[in-house]
Amino acid sequence: MKRFGYLYEKIWAMENIQLAHLNAQRGKKHYKEVRMINSNQEFYLKKIQNMLKEKIYKTSNYVKMTKKTNCGKVREIYKLPYFPDRIVHHAIMQILRPIWYKTLIRDTYSSIKGRGIHDGVNRIKKALFDKENTLYCLKFDIKQYYPSINNGILKSVIRKRIKDSDVLYLLDEIIDSVQGVPIGNYLSQYFGNLYLSEYDHWAKEEMGIKYYFRYCDDIVILHKDKKFLHEIRKQSEEYLSESRQLQIKNNWQVFPVADRGIDFLGYRFYHNYVLLRRSVATSFKQKIKNLIRNWEYINTIQAVSMVMSYIGWIKYANCKNLLRSLIGKDIFWIIKTKCKDSNINNPLQGIV
Repeated sequence: MKRFGYLYEKIWAMENIQLAHLNAQRGKKHYKEVRMINSNQEFYLKKIQNMLKEKIYKTSNYVKMTKKTNCGKVREIYKLPYFPDRIVHHAIMQILRPIWYKTLIRDTYSSIKGRGIHDGVNRIKKALFDKENTLYCLKFDIKQYYPSINNGILKSVIRKRIKDSDVLYLLDEIIDSVQGVPIGNYLSQYFGNLYLSEYDHWAKEEMGIKYYFRYCDDIVILHKDKKFLHEIRKQSEEYLSESRQLQIKNNWQVFPVADRGIDFLGYRFYHNYVLLRRSVATSFKQKIKNLIRNWEYINTIQAVSMVMSYIGWIKYANCKNLLRSLIGKDIFWIIKTKCKDSNINNPLQGIV
């Protein structure tokens, strides 16, 4: 396995830092820190460059908060300041991303450009065409995945591809800033992919699993033999415990696809059709109600974006009736009126 060096100067190059700031501020231009940097980019970005060149960068203090997910789970989120941390993280990933991506199997989807949720949806649909070999599903995820990632093991995984001592110093400083990998860190999503990458290859190459899919720590394996899947689950528990110090949650399942469908990536997959996950559909219905109730106070861009984002979800599923029921006369009239007032085309024209 090739190891890469001579990377650190690329990370602190001003062109890379400028691009990192450009990418990091997307959707955040209203942040006070972003406005501050944009008022004098040369000064602030040079300050980041000097931190990296002189190897004096230290991870800032985290702000901890709790957040409730769509599934009702409460997660502890760690947030770092935009300056300098988020810019530094982007600068690192712009150089290391091509190296790390090459280690990942085709069917892992979290935080990979061109391989998002809907790419995964299409890949699972394609796999389910092979009904004979996808009769059963093994589905599991990892108990407390991000907090359970072992810092030492993560650093050893990184060292299998990176040999530049200065880059390793920088990554070690970020990794050791907290025990485990903090949810909310820009780098965390990439660390999460790397940490299970060797398990992915073990499952595909050593265990001979053809239909294997992973999104972060959610894993789906399809096969014609449920006994085989039970054995894979047992061996996976051993592998993950011994090599990664991780535990599979007790709610793992082996079940017939035809009876229950596969709840994954926000959808429920069957051999002949795909439905939205109930929580996603419920969330859409609630937002439609809020839009109808408060449409006069919601600007055109917000209204169109909200509706079109869910249409983007629905178009990958067999949900024409749901779409018609949600995007009824009221919503069509609201979007049409707002688009007319803003002198833009109605995106719902021809869709419903």
